[in-house]
Amino acid sequence: MLTRVKTPAEQAAIRESGAMLATVLTLLKPQTVAGISTKELADIARTELNKLGGAPAFQGYEGFPDIICISVNDEVVHGIPRSDKILAEGDIVGLDFGVTYRGMITDSAISVIVGEARNKREAELLTGTKEAMEAGIAVVQDGVRTGDIGSAIEAVLKRHKFGIVRDLVGHGVGHEVHEDPNIPNYGRPNTGPWLQAGMTIAIEPMATLGTDAVYMASDHWTILTRDGSRSAHFEHTVLITEEGAEVITTVPPRA
Repeated sequence: MLTRVKTPAEQAAIRESGAMLATVLTLLKPQTVAGISTKELADIARTELNKLGGAPAFQGYEGFPDIICISVNDEVVHGIPRSDKILAEGDIVGLDFGVTYRGMITDSAISVIVGEARNKREAELLTGTKEAMEAGIAVVQDGVRTGDIGSAIEAVLKRHKFGIVRDLVGHGVGHEVHEDPNIPNYGRPNTGPWLQAGMTIAIEPMATLGTDAVYMASDHWTILTRDGSRSAHFEHTVLITEEGAEVITTVPPRA
């Protein structure tokens, strides 16, 4: 389905959904440490989301078996949490989470280095990919086209000389986890479908330290870099406004 303009009630619900999601990722980040398993992180996410009153958007989606995707090093996205997947110092860990609240879905991801980065280039991979996401968000406004967003993301990733994963893209989100249109992380300005105020979209660059080629693991979920290079993934759900974008997947300020 094409992502729809959200009613005021839907916008209120999606803000609550996004705040819950951001709260869980904020909790997980400092607990992403050497010696913990990805399954333990997933269980922490489940417990916190239950306390907040939200529901997991990913579990059961097209058969996905857990509450959160956790991808490590050359795993780009969709890693399944496992009790035998133990994090080590220097690992790059992608935490990709989705929340449903009052029928509205949000989707967000962060990448975290366990302890200290092994080298400057791997640290740059995270800061540069996050910068690319922020560049995509910065061009969003009423009447933006998907090519405008993709072009802004691509310019940053190319400047950092990262591989730009082309087989995986951003997307509409809100009533479903994935809605049309797709929002590639590359493109040309003034091309692609038009977007309008009131729509919600997920902007999510995925970058590698090698090529853009990826493949699916035998678990039929995890997507890995074909050359074994490390990857990073950042994502926010944003509400398009008349003059910009409201980032939905953030922790609201305290009153």
